[in-house]
Amino acid sequence: MRSTVRLRILIMCGVLVAAGLGGWQLLPSDEERTDAITVGTTDEVTSLDPAGAYDAGSWALYSNVFQSLLTFRTGFTTPVPDAAESCKFADAKLSTYRCELRDDLTFANGRKVTAQDVEYSFERMLRIKTDVGPQPLFPTLKNVVAEGRTVTFHLSGRDATFPLKLATGAGSIVDRSQYPAGALRTGNTVDGSGPYVLKEYKPGESARFEPNPHYKGAITKAGGPVVVRYFTASEQLAAAWRDKQVDVTHRQMPPKFLAGLGSTKETSGRITEAESPEIRNLNFNVRSGSPMAEKAVRQAVAAVIDRPAIVTGAYQGTVEPLYSLIPQGFIGHSTAFYDTYPDPSVKKAKSLLRKADVETPVSFTLGYREDATYAAEAAELKRQLEATGLFEVEVVAAEWKDFQKAYAKGEYDAYTVGWLPDFPDSDSFTAPLVGTGNTLHNGYSSRKVDSLIAATQQYGDRGAASNDFEAIQLEVAEDVPLVPLWQKKDYVLATDDVAGSQYLTDGTGIWRLWELDWI
Repeated sequence: MRSTVRLRILIMCGVLVAAGLGGWQLLPSDEERTDAITVGTTDEVTSLDPAGAYDAGSWALYSNVFQSLLTFRTGFTTPVPDAAESCKFADAKLSTYRCELRDDLTFANGRKVTAQDVEYSFERMLRIKTDVGPQPLFPTLKNVVAEGRTVTFHLSGRDATFPLKLATGAGSIVDRSQYPAGALRTGNTVDGSGPYVLKEYKPGESARFEPNPHYKGAITKAGGPVVVRYFTASEQLAAAWRDKQVDVTHRQMPPKFLAGLGSTKETSGRITEAESPEIRNLNFNVRSGSPMAEKAVRQAVAAVIDRPAIVTGAYQGTVEPLYSLIPQGFIGHSTAFYDTYPDPSVKKAKSLLRKADVETPVSFTLGYREDATYAAEAAELKRQLEATGLFEVEVVAAEWKDFQKAYAKGEYDAYTVGWLPDFPDSDSFTAPLVGTGNTLHNGYSSRKVDSLIAATQQYGDRGAASNDFEAIQLEVAEDVPLVPLWQKKDYVLATDDVAGSQYLTDGTGIWRLWELDWI
């Protein structure tokens, strides 16, 4: 068995500590390789148009082929200019944000990038407003005005997090001559100004990226060609790794595989293990007509869920129980759900339902994305809930795109969804998940929660928002629009001849394919 090198990266909100990054990873070989590095993932690209997707797989692609005005450097959580020359708030009220666009940018097709393209990109995203688009990320954005090279964003109120949002996939700048104003662009090509050009794309199969020679921005390292292979199931990705069909893997390997990292030949190589901000929640459809519209039913579910059983069963210890909306490592993290529902209690659940005059057993549907691990998780949730005699659960599986559309339409009473923050701030776990018009499309709305979310956005000093974040979590534990289940670790596997894999991801939501290189 080859020796295994394990790199552990601890990511906190605003802090990145890296250990074990040996100099051997930076030494080039005698003969430079020019063939593409192959990266495998189970993340799915739902749309090549930035106005049409709000998921990890699509945004990973966007961060390589599109530019945003701002971006995050590796290991840092404060955004820096990319397509912009400079950006800043224009007033003390934090309600006007202004950027000066670089004057030397071109799209990969040769057309000059202008401030009007930036204005157009945001306006069309807000206008198209797809069910699974990124527009919920900008609830405070009133309008965008381009004059010369200056782009001004007018906000409806104070929003200290706005620069962070600009640095995400939602801030992708598109060529206004190539993207229709009122509809998503179809086809398998993109026109961006990012560090890579998408040379070939086969939906659900692969994407080939080649360096964009015209790119100018924050990234100073020139990447090599990369092929990303998309797998529908974690077991397929693991098989591809074993068969040496991929050089790097990221999101998601089977829990059994991860639990045995480094112990067998098939799990040897370079392993980067990171404390990840990724979480998973059980979300409730609170619209009228669903049994989950009754708060007591949601509270009763929260009262009986046994997270450690899920963690040790379906996930074999590769995730950790989560008892809060905001995960560990982020400002305002608390244990609100543990404080409210400290131990699984059938007695408490019965009492909640009895006081609300809810007839039992309560029948409801539980949806999940089709995958063996998620199926095991759903089966464990069903087992726990039905063992109480208070619930009857029908589990329903669907492929990712169909699953997204189904929960957005309210076709499930409950559904499990993983969540990666859009940017490294606690606001990315509050506004998009429990704010009115949230990305979960579950119908939840609370004036008090909305007010607290707005309060957290007032502070340029993010630490000052801690009390308000804690208050939000207490309200969520009371209303239970969702139940936090777990927080996971992040793993990147790479063969011994690939360098830079430890920089591929760092919790900022950017997938840095340009950091990969042959040793």
